Amino acid sequence: MGRPARSRSPATVPPPPTTELRSTKISFRSRKIVKTPPGKPLTTAAGAPPLTAPAPLLPVLPALSSPGAIAAALSHLQAADPLLSAVIASTEPPTFAASPSLPAFHSLARSILYQQLATAAANAIYARFLELLPAAVSDGVTPAAVLALATADLRTIGVSGRKASYLHDLATRFAAGELSDSAVAAMDESALLAELTKVKGVGEWTVHMFMISLQRPDVLPCGDLGVRKGVQELYNLKTLPKPEEMAALCERWRPYRSVGAWYMWRLMESKGAAAKKKKKGNASS
Repeated sequence: MGRPARSRSPATVPPPPTTELRSTKISFRSRKIVKTPPGKPLTTAAGAPPLTAPAPLLPVLPALSSPGAIAAALSHLQAADPLLSAVIASTEPPTFAASPSLPAFHSLARSILYQQLATAAANAIYARFLELLPAAVSDGVTPAAVLALATADLRTIGVSGRKASYLHDLATRFAAGELSDSAVAAMDESALLAELTKVKGVGEWTVHMFMISLQRPDVLPCGDLGVRKGVQELYNLKTLPKPEEMAALCERWRPYRSVGAWYMWRLMESKGAAAKKKKKGNASS
């Protein structure tokens, strides 16, 4: 399974660097996943909410781009979590396009290319990848076009042999009809996770990022380092929460955990920007 090397906020295109909080689309970019063995029960600082038991199944909600969806999400999150409410109050709300900007196959292929790479390097390889494909159609990133590329072709643009095999496996499954844009749209989160992780090089993190790019409202990327750091900061935890602890802590955000995760990325960006500003001020004094 390929794993991205750096933690950044996810959407289908990387956002520009930010120095202050503002409204932005969720970006779909690689980030580092830290695998950790099961540990002792989470120790929380004073004021952190207790772990909660899983809630009963909730009805399927519309995509986050639907009218009123963000307002409903923010209303729920502010009522469910006072600490998160404070972050929401100090941050511009997210916005979402009316539809995902990339088809399912293209989005998944792009995610594979970005795995384990710094953003600048991944951007360069992705641009060269697009140049290899037909330009006569609006979206040349199709299963047939990718299958027509030899491993040697992909290696010339900086794609490793292993990633080339991942791309070919993904393309083969789409070409054979095992996966399709319509089938992906019809699957719920558990089915989508089960089907997509059958593809070589596609793991849980990649599927979570993909589902968020589809504007699914209740996706918690509990293995994502940025979201885990955000939860640690939000609840003033002594240690970085493990994935199973993340699931319990963030249960109160259901059925809008995608939006809660978005605010964790924004929280860490805000902390990073504040640290840079402080360092710059100290250097000039």
